[in-house]
Parts: sequence; structure tokens; C-alpha cells
Amino acid sequence: MKRKISKFNKEKNLVNLLKQFVKFGIVGAINTILSYAIMNIGYYIFNIHEQICNIIAFIITVFISFLLNNKFVFKENAENRSWIKSLIKVYASYSTTGLFLTALLLYIEEQILGIEHYIATLMNLVITIPINFILNKLWAFKSEKN
Repeated sequence: MKRKISKFNKEKNLVNLLKQFVKFGIVGAINTILSYAIMNIGYYIFNIHEQICNIIAFIITVFISFLLNNKFVFKENAENRSWIKSLIKVYASYSTTGLFLTALLLYIEEQILGIEHYIATLMNLVITIPINFILNKLWAFKSEKN
């Protein structure tokens, strides 16, 4: 009987983890669309340099990601963690995966392996999304009492 309960709990935890990952993906999709809009509005309407637009989009969308993930994805134990520490960790997480890791992967894929940019960027999502999910779940949104 104990083994059945343990198996049920593991399956339940796996289902909850999968639901959390899907919610994380939805937040990411929303932010991707928003980032695209911010960059293009800044560049084409306000004539702002593309790198400045990229930085503005990054700052805004990571903050929105933090708010949405805190409220809908990693909401358990939210009262047991520092809001500001979590926010800083989220920016660090997205900087690591979204800026540095992606740049390294793109260099390797495009310059060394000769993979087309549009394929390389899609390939990188398979790597960076799970890493970012793990960083957010186990580090940025971790309860400080655990």
C-alpha cells in the first residue's frame, strides 16, 4: 500500500511539474511577443538604436516575466521569499541564459558549425528554456525558509 501511495505522489509531482513548465512556457511566449513589439516600436517608430531597444525590451519583459511567474507559475511559498532577491535572481537567470549562453551557442552553431541563424535560434530554445525553468524554480523563486 505504501508503495502505491509513493508512486501516486511521484506521478502527481511529475504532473504538477509539467503543468508548471507549460505555464512557464506560456509566460515566455507572451514575453517573446511583447519583446518583439517593444524592439520594433522603439526602432521603427521612435528611431532608437537596435541595441538600446533590445536592452529596453529585456528590462521590461524580464520584469513582467517575474511578476507573472511569481503570481501564476511559482506561487507556492511566495510569502516565504524576498521579492527583491527573487527579482534580482530572475534578472541574473535571464541574463545568463538569454544573453550569454545564447550568444555562445549562436557563435558555435553559426560560425563553427555553419547552421543557419533561424535554425540555430530555434535549437537554442530547446536548451535555454529548460535551463531557465530550472534556474527560476530551484533558485530565483525558491522559498528562503526551505
